[in-house]
Amino acid sequence: MARSRRTLGILAGVTAVVLVIVGVGAWYFFIRDDAPEEASIETAGETLDEASGAGDEAAAGDGSFEGSWAVDDSVGTFDDFSGTWAGYRFDEELASIGTNTAVGRTPDVTGTMTVAGNEVTAVDVEVDLTTLQSDSGTRDGALRSRGLQSDSFPTATFSLTEPLALPDGLGEGGTAAATATGELTIHGTTNEVSVEVDVDLSGSTAAVVGQAPVLLSDYGIDPPTGFSVLSIQDQGTFEFQIFFTRQ
Repeated sequence: MARSRRTLGILAGVTAVVLVIVGVGAWYFFIRDDAPEEASIETAGETLDEASGAGDEAAAGDGSFEGSWAVDDSVGTFDDFSGTWAGYRFDEELASIGTNTAVGRTPDVTGTMTVAGNEVTAVDVEVDLTTLQSDSGTRDGALRSRGLQSDSFPTATFSLTEPLALPDGLGEGGTAAATATGELTIHGTTNEVSVEVDVDLSGSTAAVVGQAPVLLSDYGIDPPTGFSVLSIQDQGTFEFQIFFTRQ
């Protein structure tokens, strides 16, 4: 009788351990939120320094910001998100899993920036939405025909509508913050937005990191819910990390 009780106790203990292992495994593979961290100017600055060769006279620039700047996709890489990219960040509710942060990004960003005097007078950026990548091929496929409908609306654009004074401290070894006002076009709909940006400069290359809140309903976008995706929050974020080099 005592042996039976010991056997049952051992079995119960083994069962408990197995359940814990299964629970941890389920959390790791199915529930754990693996969304990439938001871009930060500190991380972008590290890439900027590596790319420009800190201390190299060839990358030192002439101390002037005036002129035309263009998006430079040769800085960093998209594989580790150290290069230029733009994308979205939205919270979603998944069946049998719960809340998850969906993040999709693309390296296909083009555009220009013009600086005259002490102001940024023009910024025009275009993002190819057809190449957005997330951690789910199913999600990416759904966004091509539903939601963003990138097959029908393949690009998103941002154009500065008000001159932006160059932030104080830019080019003095630190980062600077500013608010850019412009028109954001997504899904064929254009709205005025205010984008909070952080800027770092090394030589003739600048890193610009920013984000702007986005309401899907403001752009006529119906969230692509389905069997596995129960809901997607209306409010999310348009985020980006862009490197510009002066021409």
